[in-house]
Amino acid sequence: MQLFELSAPCHFGTEAVLKKEIYDLGYDILKVEDGRVTFQGDAEAICRSNVFLRTTERILLNVGTFHAETFEELFQGIKNLPWEDYIPLDGKFWVTKATSIKSKLFSTSDIQSIAKKAMVERMKTVYHSRWFEETGSAYPVRIFLMKDEVTVTIDTSGDSLHKRGYRIYSAKAPITETLAAALLMLTPWRKDRILVDPFCGSGTFPIEAAMMAADIAPGVNRDFLAMSWNNLIDRRLWRDAREEALDLENRNVITDIQGYDLDGEVVKSARENARLAGVDHLIHFQKRPVSELSHPKKYGFIITNPPYGERLEEKKDLPPIYGDFCRQFKQLEDWSAYVITNYDGLEKQMGRKADKVRKIYNGMMKTTFYQFMGPKPPKRKRPQGEEISE
Repeated sequence: MQLFELSAPCHFGTEAVLKKEIYDLGYDILKVEDGRVTFQGDAEAICRSNVFLRTTERILLNVGTFHAETFEELFQGIKNLPWEDYIPLDGKFWVTKATSIKSKLFSTSDIQSIAKKAMVERMKTVYHSRWFEETGSAYPVRIFLMKDEVTVTIDTSGDSLHKRGYRIYSAKAPITETLAAALLMLTPWRKDRILVDPFCGSGTFPIEAAMMAADIAPGVNRDFLAMSWNNLIDRRLWRDAREEALDLENRNVITDIQGYDLDGEVVKSARENARLAGVDHLIHFQKRPVSELSHPKKYGFIITNPPYGERLEEKKDLPPIYGDFCRQFKQLEDWSAYVITNYDGLEKQMGRKADKVRKIYNGMMKTTFYQFMGPKPPKRKRPQGEEISE
């Protein structure tokens, strides 16, 4: 059994939940860095991690790591890597992305060009060929430089894993599916608890929550680039991973998940996205302003991504929007609220400090995940006398 070193990039600030996800899949964690978790696994792990992981952007196969401060060192380092172990003679290979942070080599276009030339030189020597048709499967390479340490990877996912296949309709400022899943996992919410998103937009939070509740794997309905890598991964392993995911599904689970938005057209889009995800029967979407936020039961969760006011003219609208939200939340007895935003007036309008705050990057935007925690529900008795939580 061939073991690979695999890396899973994620949103900065969500490494802990991704680490737990990988561990729960049964794989050994090798390293946790800012925005990345590295682990070890076989060909089956490539399939299962693409299908099951909710909080990573993609699964990368690590080819090698070396130190480089000059382009000559970069060229030789790339050339010395065993590309023939991964890319067949007819494989299509190119450097799709290079990233450089705090390194002497900073021109990403030059890094990409030199790396491609070095790969070709290696392949010429190994395959005894001077020309490569590149008509076969695709092997896109991603290179990361951090403090002159070069990490070279091949992307197994293709389209980013946040593209579950259900979000055809998008709101103005959507949160990605991977980040929504990570934020849900950072809360104590579970499928038997109430969840409301009063700024639901295209429905990402409610849909991701419903998929978790029904144990629907995020990648079960999409394809991945490495599915054509017959030289490395038996096609049967992809089929097995998908069948495993389908066997775990429970679409008959009982939930109380709700999403509200002021815009009726946006609500229609959220409903359609939920239908495409197969969870429309688990979510109640409604056109409702945040000023009418309410729920008859106690001990619920609000998990939401309110407007940020990215443009200057929109910022004046934020205080009344957040004021309505905070006023209505205070009327929800024993509820908890988890809010991701870059609006710095939330705690003032809430009239209390958040119990926890976590810095999260939403794309390139630095935001804060505010956690206002309510009390735990009381325990109730089972018929046999065993106590369980509500």
